[in-house]
Amino acid sequence: MDKKLKLFLIKAVIVLGLIHLAYFSYGYFNFEGIHKINIYTEFYRFKFYDEVSISHVFISGLFLFLFLVILLRNHSKRAYNVSNISKIGVSLLLISFLSLTFFISYSLGLNVKMRQELPEKDFNKDKTLLNVLNPFLYNYTSYSSDKLFNPENILYPKPYPVIAEKDSIFYDPGDKDNFSIETTYYSIDTLKILSSAHKEMSSKLMAGMDVLALDSKELEKRIISQKVIGDSTEIIFKGIEVQPDYDDKMCIFLENKTLYSPIHNVPDSIQQYQNAVTRYKLLYTYDQDSLLHSFQRLDVLLKKYDIESHIVPKDFSHDVFYYRNNKQEPLNGLRNTFDRTKLKEKFMILERLFYKPNYLHPSIQMIFITAVVAVWVMLFFLFLIWNYRSKRKEK
Repeated sequence: MDKKLKLFLIKAVIVLGLIHLAYFSYGYFNFEGIHKINIYTEFYRFKFYDEVSISHVFISGLFLFLFLVILLRNHSKRAYNVSNISKIGVSLLLISFLSLTFFISYSLGLNVKMRQELPEKDFNKDKTLLNVLNPFLYNYTSYSSDKLFNPENILYPKPYPVIAEKDSIFYDPGDKDNFSIETTYYSIDTLKILSSAHKEMSSKLMAGMDVLALDSKELEKRIISQKVIGDSTEIIFKGIEVQPDYDDKMCIFLENKTLYSPIHNVPDSIQQYQNAVTRYKLLYTYDQDSLLHSFQRLDVLLKKYDIESHIVPKDFSHDVFYYRNNKQEPLNGLRNTFDRTKLKEKFMILERLFYKPNYLHPSIQMIFITAVVAVWVMLFFLFLIWNYRSKRKEK
């Protein structure tokens, strides 16, 4: 490829890079803040009617026109072999793409500004706080849900978690319609032994069963699962009987393990357990000011994300401890009113903007690809025609 043509193409790419930098800066300084993010927020999509789109069309058109004029006037008269023509074609494709993607740089500027205002580390701290406090944030009607709040969701302390076993109790053997359901809870325990020892029911296994006051047949009934790991066998089984309803250090707020907003790239099970430990300590280990401080942080978080709230941390903390100490009383008086829908939507949108940014909206993908290909074909075709005419004139 001719040195002059090569230098011209490099200069064109540099000019395009400067324009991209200008659009990036415009997007960076144009970000309105996380408090403005709502369900309709997305990174910039080409809209054809706002200042970004209008300026994009004008600048792209002007650049391509000047680029084409200079290309045809100064660099289309030399004879190029097939290899050089191919290199020129690839260069023109790159320039076509760069000249039509200023809006993507604008989106990148928005993203960088958003991450500067809300670093991922701070975002994860906010999610951790919401995950820990999640069982306190439901509407009062949700606390009657057996799916959300049940002893099988308790993860800490030992002997939890537990598994439920339901039996039908018939009062009259002749009357099958007269019965009740009795639920018994057992701890979920794990026993690891050598596979050879397991097959032979060795003394080690029997010793483990003696500790649990189980015989071999009872153990077989209680086995939940077993799998071979290397030369060992891991047996998960129902252990001792547990009575959560009569546990003095157990309340409804511990019977929920749902994550409000999972932290990215951390297994849900690990998050659930860590949150359960923190929640238990806030309710039963630390002094009451610790939970009050957590609710004060929650109040700050709601203001940060521009969520309407009527939460008074001191009253909220008082209510939680009241229902912790009065487990048999129906839970219908937590003063935890805030815009739950808006907060949920905001975290869903932020999750998408952080981890699934869509810089090229589906509604314009085909239009964009068509435009890039059309511009490239036009530039390359005109260059080939001018080059062919120039060679004919020389002959």
